[in-house]
Amino acid sequence: MRHKILLIALLFAAPAFAHDAPFGWAYGAECCSMRDCWQEKDGAIEETRTGYRVVLTGELIAYGDKRIKRSKDQFFHRCTAAAVPTARQSICLYVPPKSL
Repeated sequence: MRHKILLIALLFAAPAFAHDAPFGWAYGAECCSMRDCWQEKDGAIEETRTGYRVVLTGELIAYGDKRIKRSKDQFFHRCTAAAVPTARQSICLYVPPKSL
């Protein structure tokens, strides 16, 4: 019984890990399950008057949406369940700073 309690405690105490973007910065654990994010190709995300549009699916993510995160490079990065590009719902969208 003690071993089971110890095992459960260790599982909850373990840090959450994220996987890294191609340029070495880590995606947030809230956005991926160590596999759900990727760098989008140029032109895959468009800025519209009201938000970011995923060209492949037509999904519109409003500018104030909490799923928008700051990219640490000059590229858009998108996260979906099981990293399926055709998923209609993004978990997170990493957006590059305007200055880059």
